[in-house]
Amino acid sequence: MDRLKFFREAIRDIKTSGTIFPSSRFLSRRIVNNIDFSSVKVIVEFGPGNGIITKEILKRIQPHTKLIAFEINDKFFQSLEKIKHSQFIIEKVSAEDVASVLKKHGYDKADCIISSLPLTNIPTEISDKILDNAYDAMIDNSLFVQYQYSLTYYKKLKEVFNDNVRLSFEAFNIPPAFVYIAQK
Repeated sequence: MDRLKFFREAIRDIKTSGTIFPSSRFLSRRIVNNIDFSSVKVIVEFGPGNGIITKEILKRIQPHTKLIAFEINDKFFQSLEKIKHSQFIIEKVSAEDVASVLKKHGYDKADCIISSLPLTNIPTEISDKILDNAYDAMIDNSLFVQYQYSLTYYKKLKEVFNDNVRLSFEAFNIPPAFVYIAQK
């Protein structure tokens, strides 16, 4: 999906997209640089949007790994369906349903979850459920990587991940973004 199409869709559905600009390659790299691709078997991606982070993951993915993405926006989902990669699975369901989707594909837990969800735009009860369900769906010592444009969710992530959260910052993105790296 090109930038203009992304912009149009983001404007139309700002509550679920959270931004009018796609993530930069710098932000995508900062996010995936946290993953040990040699050891992960199942990577989950919440809200891949136009797929820029998805494509960065697929460049680095090992033959033994699956990437399962959750996208509820129709246009973004249709765009992601065009990515043809044998290790990529796209589901049009809410991130709340992470456990049932993992089971559907024969997995008990995820080794890593990457989230581009605009948590501040999502009602608190839903975002809390997403974070709690994500935590429950992760193996021990796995990573949850989330980016946001503010520090609003830092305290909440520290609660969910028992203070095992560190921050990174990417200035080369519009707008600049904070990257939360939480470990279960």
